[in-house]
Amino acid sequence: MTTFALIGAGPGLGLATARRFGAAGHPVALISRSAAHLDGLVAELEGDGIQARRHTADVLDPGSLTTALRSAAEDLGPVEILQFSPVPRADFMKPVLDTTAADLDDPLAFSVKGPVTCVNAVLPGMQDLGRGTLLFVNGSSAVRPNLSVAGTSIAFAAESAYTAMLHDALADENIHAAQLIVPGAIRPDTEHSSPETLAELLYAIHTERGGFRHYAEPMPE
Repeated sequence: MTTFALIGAGPGLGLATARRFGAAGHPVALISRSAAHLDGLVAELEGDGIQARRHTADVLDPGSLTTALRSAAEDLGPVEILQFSPVPRADFMKPVLDTTAADLDDPLAFSVKGPVTCVNAVLPGMQDLGRGTLLFVNGSSAVRPNLSVAGTSIAFAAESAYTAMLHDALADENIHAAQLIVPGAIRPDTEHSSPETLAELLYAIHTERGGFRHYAEPMPE
C-alpha cells in the first residue's frame, strides 16, 4: 500500500485522520517537531493494528520537512496522500494594525513555504504512481479575512491561492489538490467539526475527488 503522510500530527484531528487512512490500509507517517509527542501517537496507532512511523521536522525548516518526507517514503512506501494541517503559533494572530512586515515572515513561511516544500518533496513520487491527493486544512480566515488575526488571514489566503493553482495544474495527472475549511473550533462534542467527523470528510475528499474547496459546515453569517 501507499503512504499517508501527515504534517502537524497531534492527538485531535491528526490522530483521527491517521486512524481513518490507516484503517483503509495505508501505512502512516506522522511528522511533527516533538519526537516524544509522536511516540505516543505511534503507539496508539500500532495498538489499532496500523503501521505507523514518526519523523521529526519543523514546518519553518524546509530541509527538515524534505528529509522527513523522503524518509517516510523510503520507510513505508511512496506517499500517495499528503495532509498539511499544522496548528499556527499564537503569535501569528496579532490584530492587523499591530502587525508589522516582520510579523509576517513566520506566518508566510509556515503556510506558504511549508506547503510548497512538502509538495515538491512528494510530487515526483505521486507522478510516478500516476495518482495522489494533497489535502490542506485551514480555518475560516483563509476565505474570510479576520482583522483580529492578520498573520494567519494573510498567510492562509496565500496558501489558498497556491493550493487552488495546484488543483488546476495537477488535475490532468490524476493528482487531486483540495482544501478543507473548518469554520469553528475542532472539538469532540461538535456535530460537524469533531476530529472523527473531519477525518471521514477528508477521506471522502480523497476518494471522491470532487472540487477544490470544501467546508466542514456553512460559514457563519
